[in-house]
Amino acid sequence: MTMIASPAAHRRVWVALGVCLASFAAFWAAQRAAHVSMIDLMVYRAEGAAVRAGDDLYALRATAAHLPTTYPPFAALLFTPLPLLDTALLRALATAGNLALLVVFVRLSLKLVGHARVESVWWVSAPAVWCEPVWTTVRYGQINLLLAVLVLWDLTRRPAGGYDRWTGVGLGLAAAVKLTPALFPVLLLATGLVARLRRGHAGPWLRHARGAAVAFAGATLLAAAALPYDSWRFWTDTVYRASRVGRPEDTANQALRGALARLLHTPDPGALWGVLAAGLAVLGLAVAVRAELWGLRAWAVCACAVTALLISPVSWTHHWVWCVPLVLLLWTRGHRTAALGTVLVFCSYAPWWVPHGSGRPELHLGAPQLALSAVYGGTGALFLALARTSLPGTGPDGAAVKPSRIGRTS
Repeated sequence: MTMIASPAAHRRVWVALGVCLASFAAFWAAQRAAHVSMIDLMVYRAEGAAVRAGDDLYALRATAAHLPTTYPPFAALLFTPLPLLDTALLRALATAGNLALLVVFVRLSLKLVGHARVESVWWVSAPAVWCEPVWTTVRYGQINLLLAVLVLWDLTRRPAGGYDRWTGVGLGLAAAVKLTPALFPVLLLATGLVARLRRGHAGPWLRHARGAAVAFAGATLLAAAALPYDSWRFWTDTVYRASRVGRPEDTANQALRGALARLLHTPDPGALWGVLAAGLAVLGLAVAVRAELWGLRAWAVCACAVTALLISPVSWTHHWVWCVPLVLLLWTRGHRTAALGTVLVFCSYAPWWVPHGSGRPELHLGAPQLALSAVYGGTGALFLALARTSLPGTGPDGAAVKPSRIGRTS
C-alpha cells in the first residue's frame, strides 16, 4: 500500500528546508565577510596545473605560504580540471559543492544511525554548517566532506546479498585520494578474520575489504601509468615525510602526535608517539571490530573514524567533520549529555583560543592551554572509552555477553 504523506508532514519538511537554506545563506555571507582564502583549494588547483604541464608534482610549492603537495598522485589527477576555471568561479563552486556534500553527509550519517526522516536532514544540516570542522573545511576549500561521503556511502549501502560490483569502491577511492580512510578497509579485514576464527566463516567483511583493495589498487595503478615519476617518488619517499604536512605542534593538529608535541614541548615526540599510536590503533580497532561483529555498524564506523584521526601523524581540525555522525550516534543511543558536550566542543573553536602562529608558541603552553589545544583529540579518546564500556563483550570461551542498552540498530 502506498503511503501518502500528510499536509502537516509536507509543511514540516518545507519549514526545515527553509531554515537550512537560511542558515546556509548566512554561512556563505559570513565566509565572504571573513575574506576566506580557500588556500587548500588553490593548492589543489596548482597540483592540477602541474600535472597538465608535466612539472615535478612533489617539488611544487603553491600559494604565498609555499605549501607542498601531500596527497597521493591519484588526487592530483582528479584536480586537473581545476586550472580551467576562473578563481572566483572555482571558489563559488567549491563552496556550493561543500554545502551540498554536507547535506549528503548528514543524510548518510542519519541513515547510519537508523534515523531516516527527511526533515531531520535539513534540521541537522542547518546548525552543522557552523561547527568548526565544517566551517574550516569550507574556508580552506578542503575535500574532507567528499571523502567522508565516499566512506559512508560505501558503508551504509545494502546491496542484495550484501555484495555487488560497487562494494568497496567508495572506500578504495577515498584511500587512494588520501591515506587516512584506509583504516576502514583494515577494520573490515580484521572483522572478517575474527569472524572466521570465532564463527567458522568470514561473513561479508573480507569480500568488502577485497573490493576496497581492488578499487584502491586500480586508482593507484592508473595514477602510476599517468604519472610514473611522481608515483615512484611518492610511494618510495614522500609518503614517509610527515614533516611535509606541517609542524606537528600546531594547535590545529588534533592528532595524538600533536598533543604529545605540545605536552612535551618538542616538535618531535619520536618513538614515544609511535608506541602510543600503535597501542591506540589496536585498542580503537578492537572496539570497532567488536561493534561490527555485534551488528552495531554506527559504533564501528565512528570508532574507526576517531581512531584514524588520532593515530594519523597530522589531523587538522577540519579533518574532524566526523563529529557530525558522532553527535548523532550519541544522541540517538541515549547518551544525550555526551552528545551535547560533543556539540559544545566542536562548536567552541577552542583549539584556536590558545597562542598559535609565528614563533611556535604552541611549544610553550601552560596546563589550561594544553587542555584546550587537545580538546578534539581528547573528545575522541573519551568517545572510544565510552564505546569500550558500553558495547557488549564476550566471555573467556568466546560466548557472547548480554548487550547493554546501547541498541542494536546500526
